[in-house]
Amino acid sequence: MTDAGDALEPAELRAWTAFLAAGHLLDHEIERQLKRDGGLSHAEFEVLVRLRLADGGRLRMSDLAREVMISKSRLTYQVTRLEQAGLVRRTGCESDRRSVWAELTEDGAAALDRVRPGHRRVVREALIDVLTPEEIALLGDALTRVGDRLRTR
Repeated sequence: MTDAGDALEPAELRAWTAFLAAGHLLDHEIERQLKRDGGLSHAEFEVLVRLRLADGGRLRMSDLAREVMISKSRLTYQVTRLEQAGLVRRTGCESDRRSVWAELTEDGAAALDRVRPGHRRVVREALIDVLTPEEIALLGDALTRVGDRLRTR
């Protein structure tokens, strides 16, 4: 049983449902573009991006899971698929036998280069170009606060 005080006010409910709808629709558009341009899922793309941004193009699997904000088992699945496609390789960590590195391969970097222009276009057309600069700043600030709160839990 819920407390009536927990109910969302109409403006809050409108914001919540709009956030859900926009998020799902944007994710669907991005997924379609990534599949079309490079045969990648959105999750696989995020793994490749994080590896590209990492020092030396590699991260420990545990650090990569934190970066892409998915479970270690889900990351293992994604990295296995990327490894089978030749886009990522796993290697043992010399200083810690329990750790494994995920490393971006040349083919992985090339795949990322193929899909990034389309990805940027979809994000720009579906989100950035719809908002004013002030709204973009407000959205960035607001979602950063939400993310910060959830990371501390």
